[in-house]
Amino acid sequence: MGYISKQVSSLPPYLFSVFDQKKEQLQKKGIDIIDLGIGSPDMPAPGFVIQRLKEEMGKPENHRYSPYGGCREFKQAVAAFYRRHYGVHLDPDTEVLTLIGSKEGIAHLIAAVIDPGDGVLVPNPGYPVYQSAVHLAYGKSVSLPLDEMNGYVPLFSALSEADLERTKLMLLNYPGNPTGATIEKKTFAEAISFARKHHLSVAHDGAYGLVTYDGYRAPSILQVSGAKDVAVEFGSLSKSFNMAGWRVGYVVGNKQLIRALSIVKSNMDTSQFLGIQKAAATALNSDLSTVAANNLVYLNRMESMLSALHAMGIDAGRPRGTFFIWASVPEGYTSQSFAEELLDEADVIVTPGSAFGTRGEGYIRLSLSVPQERLDEAIVRMKKRKTRRTPE
Repeated sequence: MGYISKQVSSLPPYLFSVFDQKKEQLQKKGIDIIDLGIGSPDMPAPGFVIQRLKEEMGKPENHRYSPYGGCREFKQAVAAFYRRHYGVHLDPDTEVLTLIGSKEGIAHLIAAVIDPGDGVLVPNPGYPVYQSAVHLAYGKSVSLPLDEMNGYVPLFSALSEADLERTKLMLLNYPGNPTGATIEKKTFAEAISFARKHHLSVAHDGAYGLVTYDGYRAPSILQVSGAKDVAVEFGSLSKSFNMAGWRVGYVVGNKQLIRALSIVKSNMDTSQFLGIQKAAATALNSDLSTVAANNLVYLNRMESMLSALHAMGIDAGRPRGTFFIWASVPEGYTSQSFAEELLDEADVIVTPGSAFGTRGEGYIRLSLSVPQERLDEAIVRMKKRKTRRTPE
């Protein structure tokens, strides 16, 4: 169609919007669907954060445009959070930038860094938006292989010189979506060393950095000595503070990369509503007790779902981060066919692993972001399902 660019028309439909459409169609038929496909927190934002937003909404000065880079209170809160939580010192003016959610920031950073035809190392399996953003920026996604046998750490040794030719940027994501993989700081150190050697910039998506269990504390890539020379890190309040719909996040680290991103953003948007930024600052300045309470809820849900999956003969590891379970599909199924069976026979939506890249085939991702009673109902349905089709 002549009215639409080749980049847009050649882009596959966004996976989760497709699931939403199918879910809506089934619900219109009166079918009760339990959605374990998308990672959108079901619990409310903390009361003290909501209260701060209410207060700020009533102030006329907050109804004007935000500074392009975000309000100083929020950027100072991000810097203070990094100092307390990671021991990392940041300049709020040059090393912190407010985002309208980290998803937007990642997409705009890619556009700010690469030229048409340049490559970006994209985790495989990984968040589908990475490849979409590279495509829309006229770039080339280069698979950064992650393997279960190696704990889903980057397999840099599998990359060839041809893979790295014209490649400018490496994307990382830990705790990982979809796998729930977690790492120690040494993995980031290896990534920084590799990036220096091959003249790459690094962007770490740390959206699930505070969603952790069993005493595990996710590191920041900026804790690695010299990381600021080549790396930025994205953060979000969506998962840790149940503020997904508020659309507020940040990027921190390398000044030049942040400056380039700020130029793109200042031509595309005018930052987030000031009231939301100030409420988000209150969240980051808190003692994180609400985050710990959320994590306990997710941990209880995870234990019940893991127990049920194992009882069904489905292999799944116990993650130390995110609210996802990455499970192997039963023998004889593909990711897609097993996900379709769960929808057709149990009215339960899960995400086929193939949606996250070629290395996601053979797995499904289940989200724990539904109330316990709905999770329990999903388990009952999954156990009772009857197979109509012959597994592929």
